[in-house]
Amino acid sequence: MRYVFAVLGLLCVGLAGIGVVLPLLPTVPFLLLAAFFFARSSSRLHDWILSHNTFGPMIIDWQESGAIRPGAKKAATVSVAAVFLISLVFGLAPHILAIQAVTLSLVMLFIWTRPNG
Repeated sequence: MRYVFAVLGLLCVGLAGIGVVLPLLPTVPFLLLAAFFFARSSSRLHDWILSHNTFGPMIIDWQESGAIRPGAKKAATVSVAAVFLISLVFGLAPHILAIQAVTLSLVMLFIWTRPNG
């Protein structure tokens, strides 16, 4: 099972890397999943992700206090706004826009109500 968790962790790191450049794909949730999988598979990989200069502090903030850094909150807000704007530009059906607006609003509510890291 350790190998399965290690592979899943590496897959999550890869998806997070794609999410850095693709605004439609979230980065931090995949990093949190990777840390979860690495904790159950490889202390070396777990230590690596926690000591990573960019990703480590975000993961530690979340693990210790459920906190999200203000910069990450702002980046998420810009990404969510961009996704909704793209949907408007493509002229999605009103019921799809309504579902998207409710879902994205709830995501933003969750993010902005977390403590600052």
